[in-house]
Amino acid sequence: MRTTRHLTAPLLVAALIASPALAADKPCYRGVNLSGGEYGERDAIYGTNYLYPSEATIGYFAKKGMTIIRMPFRWERLQPALGGRLDEDEIKRIKETVALIRKHGMAVLLDPHNFGYYDKVQIGTAPATDAAFADFWARLAVEFANENGVLFGLMNEPHDIKATDWLDAANAAIRSIRAVGARNLILVPGTAWSGAHSWEQDVMGGANGTVMLGVRDPLDFYAYEVHQYLDVDSSGTHPTCEGAATAVKAIAGVTAWLKLNHKRGFLGEFGASADKDCMGGLREIYATMSGNSDVWLGWSYWAAGEWWPADEPFNVQPHAGAERPQMRLLAESAKSDRGACTAVKPAEN
Repeated sequence: MRTTRHLTAPLLVAALIASPALAADKPCYRGVNLSGGEYGERDAIYGTNYLYPSEATIGYFAKKGMTIIRMPFRWERLQPALGGRLDEDEIKRIKETVALIRKHGMAVLLDPHNFGYYDKVQIGTAPATDAAFADFWARLAVEFANENGVLFGLMNEPHDIKATDWLDAANAAIRSIRAVGARNLILVPGTAWSGAHSWEQDVMGGANGTVMLGVRDPLDFYAYEVHQYLDVDSSGTHPTCEGAATAVKAIAGVTAWLKLNHKRGFLGEFGASADKDCMGGLREIYATMSGNSDVWLGWSYWAAGEWWPADEPFNVQPHAGAERPQMRLLAESAKSDRGACTAVKPAEN
């Protein structure tokens, strides 16, 4: 996977995040990743080495019918010392950006874009223990607890960690989120970059499709986040789409897994160039999710952001006022699914 890499929509998203049971005729969350906050190292300078999206960029995607923004950031910058307080300046920037996204009627998926590491230490290994990861999420959850339209993505693309070990870390984080009273929707990835194509394969320490059924949430208000690209090795690093058929098959496979296990999914990253084969694959993936909204909550395309190079083949950030071909497809899909969702509020636990 890449390493640099919806009532009216506002009312719908608010209803969804307020209650731990969802029902939908179409995928409710349709959006993009706004890259930039994950750039640079822990000591990076804001505005020089990394940034969060401007209101102009946020407004553009809202006008295109997007209903969610996945918002990457770095764990180390937000919590400079494990077990310590969140950095005041960084949490302020994140909160201000969240407020802008909500102002434009979209939900926000908070995304610690760390690949299962703190600095260069893997989660589950001292000092980045499961307890340290849970502490981070308790502190972040307090800041956004029960805010309409704010979703918690536990971690971007954990890798090189056994599925069983990752499950322990994920469950620790979920317990801490619920312990502080936060009822927000939680998105749980698997290990091995959370690839849809390998979801039921034993890549490392068990298959995600088996091990991650061990997720435990007292509210049962979570979904599985998977990622899938269309290039030859599903990495999202090639401009052509020899892997389009594999990607389409992978999403169909996860769909069947979700139905079999009565679970819900979210496609947190996917992307492709404007190549004909790529666009065809994207259409098939959209069709699968749209036709199976009983299990798919939605999707967020990778990626956009002010600092993305204009010639980056997956980029859907507008350039010189021009709309990208992939963005037209995203907007068409969002428009076709608009206004079709409903929310069901369960009894309080």
